[in-house]
Amino acid sequence: MIRYHFSRIFLVCLSVSIAGLCILQAPLAFGADSQPVQQQKSAGPVPSGVNSITQAVVKTGILTCASRVNQVSNFITSDAKDTGFYLFLPSSQPDRSMFSVSMEIQSKDSLTAYASESFAPNLSNGCDAIYDEVVFLPMSCKEAMQKYFPDMKPERNLLKNIVVLAGSPTVRVFLMPAGSGCVVIKKEVVR
Repeated sequence: MIRYHFSRIFLVCLSVSIAGLCILQAPLAFGADSQPVQQQKSAGPVPSGVNSITQAVVKTGILTCASRVNQVSNFITSDAKDTGFYLFLPSSQPDRSMFSVSMEIQSKDSLTAYASESFAPNLSNGCDAIYDEVVFLPMSCKEAMQKYFPDMKPERNLLKNIVVLAGSPTVRVFLMPAGSGCVVIKKEVVR
């Protein structure tokens, strides 16, 4: 079974219970002010309380965004069987800098998803976040849209092949054909 959050059905492998996962851009190469943290594996989602991703970022000195990290990460992994993650942390002033988390999420029905969260501390509300969740579905994008996103309307094509579905003002779903299947990408800004 596959579910997608914003239409009450969210790709099971992309679910989380508290909403705080953010991603802007995970760097392909590490810049002067960012450094990767060793890959970590979580013991699975923590339904309430502090999850392992939040614990890892707090240990590095990130406190301003800790509750947002917990919110988003719990939201994304709520239906996960297992989750592994990799932190991209700033080399200085960790509590005042943007950082990113990349995740592999294994669903209870053996689907694999990739999720990326980015967090940026700010003065207005403490911490902004953005996340992307990516999963491959073995069906056409038209079928995926009808089955999992019936309440979302096509907004436009990015160029030629990728359809953008509009949810709330801060949520978009991108459907990209891939062979006989469809790559589904959910993107949400959390403020």
